[in-house]
Amino acid sequence: MTIPMLCGCAALDAVKAEDTEQLLAAAGFKMNLAETPEKMAHARELTQFRLVPHEKEKAIVYVYADAENCRCVYTGDEAAYQRYQLLAVQKGLTEDQRSAAEVNDNTAVDWGMWGGGSGTGMMWGTGW
Repeated sequence: MTIPMLCGCAALDAVKAEDTEQLLAAAGFKMNLAETPEKMAHARELTQFRLVPHEKEKAIVYVYADAENCRCVYTGDEAAYQRYQLLAVQKGLTEDQRSAAEVNDNTAVDWGMWGGGSGTGMMWGTGW
């Protein structure tokens, strides 16, 4: 009986991730596929299923990694984050589900690996 419950939890987590990712895309976050082994390894090192603010070139970039389901990393600027917050409130997500993590762990993001574009418009460069 324990195994089906674990499978059910994993399925529920995947649905939550998909809901969040749909909101991120609608808010203007860019979906960056981890299509190489190096990018996948790096995506797995990032905080999973949480929006985490990171500083890049004196701007804040919000990063959401999902190495399990979409095998991707979403990135967005402050405007995209604010749109996401508004959409999440409209959809009724809890504060915990929609909040960015209070951590700013710049050591986790290897900006150069992803093409390292400048500014927030091309946060991950053309490498994605």
